[in-house]
Order: sequence, then C-alpha cells, then structure tokens
Amino acid sequence: MNKKLYVGNLAYAITSAQLGELFAKHGKVARANVITYHDTGRSKGFGFVEMDTEEEAKNAIAALNGVEHEGRPLTVDARRGPEGRPDGLGERRDDRLGGGRFGRGGRDR
Repeated sequence: MNKKLYVGNLAYAITSAQLGELFAKHGKVARANVITYHDTGRSKGFGFVEMDTEEEAKNAIAALNGVEHEGRPLTVDARRGPEGRPDGLGERRDDRLGGGRFGRGGRDR
C-alpha cells in the first residue's frame, strides 16, 4: 500500500489547504495538492494527498472513498505509478501502436 493517495471528483472551489484539512481527520497529512490549470488557476477536479503512514492512508481511503463532499462523491484510491496505468500511458504512443517514428509504419527505420 502506498501512502500517496489520488483524490478525484473534487469540487472545483476546493483548495489544497481545504483538501489537507479534510484528510487530517483521518491521520497526519504530509502534503495535499489540488491540481489546477496553469493559465486560470482553476481546479481540474482532482488532487493528491500524502499521509504519514500506510495505516493512515488505508483509514482515509476507507473513510472517504464514495463519501459526498460539497455535493460530489469523492474517489479516493492509492496512487499508482506509470506502470500501473491501465492503458499504458507511460509508453510512447507511436511505439505501442506500431506507427513508428513520424507515423510511417513499423519501428524506427
């Protein structure tokens, strides 16, 4: 179990500080970050929380996943790295599809 958590379906008005406060009820929060658009500063509707221990992370998932917050059911799950992405987004797309370099087919020739 990872102590880093993904938090989805957040209200767009929530701040990183408010996200940290929400999770602090379930353990010590090392870091909380709401992901925002660079140009507008508006929330993208998801963020990440890092708890101090794995036990606290498990408690937060159990307590908050599916719970309604500001009218939206939260999605809380252990954060996965690029290898854990279901569609293989950690790889170059053209290599996966056999398009090769510059979309000419095959591998780099």
